[in-house]
Amino acid sequence: MDRKEMDEQVIHQYKQDEQKMILIFAQWCVNNELDPFEIYKKAYPNQSNNTALADAAELTLPPNEAYQIPVETLLEVLSLFGNDDLAFVVNEEWSRLERKNKQ
Repeated sequence: MDRKEMDEQVIHQYKQDEQKMILIFAQWCVNNELDPFEIYKKAYPNQSNNTALADAAELTLPPNEAYQIPVETLLEVLSLFGNDDLAFVVNEEWSRLERKNKQ
């Protein structure tokens, strides 16, 4: 395998992993009755529509059929991809949900 093929493979793998991260985020939102588009918009208000998020949202399952994703897992995955702003908003939403559930 030459250098160019290796670079292309690394890029391809990164894109696949990024798609998984987006799906994990979208599913976590659905599982917690949150709109992933609204949460994303809070983190990145100046970005236009995210087609990768739209694609991932179509793949989400209803909460009763999906694996429950711990918020710690989501925050770690977001951190791996440098989505610190989104992780911050997710953490705020999680705190809000926790307070709501304690009432």
